[in-house]
Amino acid sequence: MLKRRRFKQTKTLSQRLADEAAQLREEARVLAPGRRRELLLRRARQDELAMQIDAWLHSPGLRAPT
Repeated sequence: MLKRRRFKQTKTLSQRLADEAAQLREEARVLAPGRRRELLLRRARQDELAMQIDAWLHSPGLRAPT
């Protein structure tokens, strides 16, 4: 049976998402308007939304649904 490869993350999820969003926006900045650029910007927005969701889930005021 194969063992799962595990490694310890050195950055938090929010830090990794922020880094990726910044890198994607930088790539999109140098491209001409088109499909590739729009895809990069969409992925950057998805990363930013994921950061907001992660912050909401880890907020101290979060209550369990009733």
